[in-house]
Amino acid sequence: MSKLDRSHDPARRSWVAGADGHADFPIQNLPFAGSSGGVVVAIGNHALRLADAIDAGLGTGLGLDAGLFRDPTLNRYLRGTSAGDWTALRLAISDALADATWQPRLAPCLDPIDATVLQPAVTTRDYTDFYASIHHATNVGSMFRPDNPLLPNYKWIPIGYHGRGSTIVGDGTPIRRPAGQTRPAGDETPTVGPSRSLDYELELGIIIGGENAIGEVVPASQAMDRIFGVVLLNDWSARDLQAWEYQPLGPFLAKNFASTVSNWLVTRDALRPFEVPMPARPTSDPHPLPYLQVPEDVTWSLDLAVDLATAAMRDRGDAPFRVSSTRFATSMYWSPAQLVTHHASNGCALLAGDLLGTGTVSGPAPEARGCLLERTWRGSEPLALPDGTDRRFLEDGDEVSLSGRAMGGGAIPIGLGPCRGIVQSG
Repeated sequence: MSKLDRSHDPARRSWVAGADGHADFPIQNLPFAGSSGGVVVAIGNHALRLADAIDAGLGTGLGLDAGLFRDPTLNRYLRGTSAGDWTALRLAISDALADATWQPRLAPCLDPIDATVLQPAVTTRDYTDFYASIHHATNVGSMFRPDNPLLPNYKWIPIGYHGRGSTIVGDGTPIRRPAGQTRPAGDETPTVGPSRSLDYELELGIIIGGENAIGEVVPASQAMDRIFGVVLLNDWSARDLQAWEYQPLGPFLAKNFASTVSNWLVTRDALRPFEVPMPARPTSDPHPLPYLQVPEDVTWSLDLAVDLATAAMRDRGDAPFRVSSTRFATSMYWSPAQLVTHHASNGCALLAGDLLGTGTVSGPAPEARGCLLERTWRGSEPLALPDGTDRRFLEDGDEVSLSGRAMGGGAIPIGLGPCRGIVQSG
């Protein structure tokens, strides 16, 4: 397990009004987000303008360049720093926000979050989506290959595909229904039109810091130190397009039209109190190959959930419907560090701001399934909503909200912030 420091102390309090006891952003969290005015850090209901705070003296002695944080994202900072630098910066922020003598200097650097136009904390150039939840892989495999749900390679190698960085969008961005080719059952000729089987995917996104050159691997023992933090990720999927195009090469237009990430990036340092060992594999499963053997491998104790609100529900003021909830730690077959080290094992250059999605996070129970494909079993078991309507897949006007919360170990719980999108007609 990782070493904790004073920033993780459950007794630590902040002089910022409303921070203590905040559901998502107490002083034990301190996530980053981007904005046109520069990088900000959440503390309670406020956003600390980091560049201005550094100009006011925060982090003296760390050699921080305030100009890096006047950028709208963290990319330049993450490119030239490493895990020790990230820990020192977070600790400096925590110490200043806990010490009331800093209030005169830093209070002018605080803005209400509601008055700050946020964007994702990094600009992602490259995006890879994995298939790391064994329950999701088994469920989907069961739909298409009932006698052989998991293909032989699943327990040997982290399966993934290369996504599209240019269509990653931040929290609240409307999602336009994609169009593409489909071939209805019984038809010989495909047609082109809007997807009728639009889906969401509940995922965790791993944000890479630092860089390795082409041809340079990331050893398993160093993989966690390349993880700056995590975001929530909704990898929107057009299942009818996917069914027609995915063979022989896999996901393409069904997956690359939009992927939503939460604007707030929760650091790996903030998640240290919530590290837990990876679940033990069944004794009948193969032992990971040497390059995938991570010393004292860990994952995170995170509760993840999906809520759905139709346009009619929002018009009436109804509460969103909880579609599913699952526990990240017990849903994954491959660990965060294994995803990183496998990705670079062929000499792939991982760059600052790269996004590695876990793939849909699903648990064993129906109410823990992380997408509608599973939740409604390809539409054969419609999801009943409280107002008497149902859903097989998403309809125009539907709002999908992902949420996440780290809890356990006697630590102060922290949240991942919102990750929302409303479906619009194509």
